[in-house]
Amino acid sequence: MTGQPVGRDRDPAGRPRNARPRDALGRPLPKGAAGVERVPDDYAPSAGQALADAVRYLAEARPFHAHEVLEGRWKACPPEERELWQGLAQICVGLTHIQRGNTRGAATLLSRGADRIAQYGSRTSGPQGPPESYEGEPQGTSAAQPIDLDETVRVARDLAEHPATDPATAITRVADILKTG
Repeated sequence: MTGQPVGRDRDPAGRPRNARPRDALGRPLPKGAAGVERVPDDYAPSAGQALADAVRYLAEARPFHAHEVLEGRWKACPPEERELWQGLAQICVGLTHIQRGNTRGAATLLSRGADRIAQYGSRTSGPQGPPESYEGEPQGTSAAQPIDLDETVRVARDLAEHPATDPATAITRVADILKTG
């Protein structure tokens, strides 16, 4: 007996992994079913790459996958950035709930995400802070540019209070903020 839960996917070091396939909305499928391609568990993008990938997934109406990308950055970023990346990931999970028709879950996650991002104050900034933090980021891409944190919070709170009946509208509103910086 290893003391680990039976049937849980684990990596060689014993850390939990989720190898279960998922559908396009991120819902788990039975083991062995064909699912959509997943973001690897060990994905650790730079800030610019995380935003570029998240925007791409949002453009494909795949906010669950955008959440996985942002979660990868949240797990790999410096401690002072974690709340911000977690907030962005929670907003994308809120969008996933809108897609699934779960307005209560959407409101909860959108509000939590907005609250985390609001901790960073009223500014237009990149997720990792002042512009000097962008060293090493891809140049000339909108994903490496600062994002408007106030607008991100405003839109997330608006979506939490007035969930869009059309998920595409909600997803587009968030994607537009992340890509226009």
